[in-house]
Amino acid sequence: MMPPVTFHDLKGRSVFVTGGGSGIGAAVTEGFLRQGAKVAFADIADSAAFADRMAEETGNRPLFLRCDVTDTPAFRAAMDEAAAAHGPFGVLVNVAANDDRHRTLDVTEDYWDWCIAINLKSYFFAVQHVVPMMKAAGGGAIVNFSSISYMMGLGDYAIYTGSNAAITAMTRGFAREFGRDGIRVNAIAPGWVLTERQKRLWVTPEGLARYLERQCLPGAMEPDDVVGGVLFLASDASRMMTGQALVIDAGVVVTG
Repeated sequence: MMPPVTFHDLKGRSVFVTGGGSGIGAAVTEGFLRQGAKVAFADIADSAAFADRMAEETGNRPLFLRCDVTDTPAFRAAMDEAAAAHGPFGVLVNVAANDDRHRTLDVTEDYWDWCIAINLKSYFFAVQHVVPMMKAAGGGAIVNFSSISYMMGLGDYAIYTGSNAAITAMTRGFAREFGRDGIRVNAIAPGWVLTERQKRLWVTPEGLARYLERQCLPGAMEPDDVVGGVLFLASDASRMMTGQALVIDAGVVVTG
């Protein structure tokens, strides 16, 4: 992927991406690498081969830290390791998530806790951990991934959709709390992005056709389609933008 726009202020900036080794997260990692940023990413899966490929293709090696974001002490340690290697974070992008389908009547307390830990708790504690270093540096940009799923009234994964609604609300609260410290906090709300996971688990020809009929723009969304919005929110090009949810969904939902 070659970015259509260069955000010059991102060159050399220390960036941390959660869930940055696959799917949308991998596209985000690559996008920052191609801007010349110093990128570290955490992922629960072994993403060493991806890091090697990015080094070869972009000439800019990311720092891969294998980490379970639900293990808060280990997660904090990974962020500290990244900051020690690349300097205090100028950008945090929370992408890690799990959209596992579930029936409400089947949910156990343990399953609830696991879903919330991935989809909401990890976002909160990532922000909590990076804010002091951003304050000390005079500011920074945080981008939290939400989803349009909660705007569509979709069933079969209430914990996931509830978490995304909470991420949007939490983003607005963070923006108010930390804005005076020069820290901007925004959210990205993608539509249905056809990652390899989505294709493997959820995409059917009939379901995809029905969904595409709801889009204003033709064609299925790919991970790269979301990256430009993330780079914009991370860059000084959006320096007076905070507390917002940027929808990138080919026109499925209408906000305002």
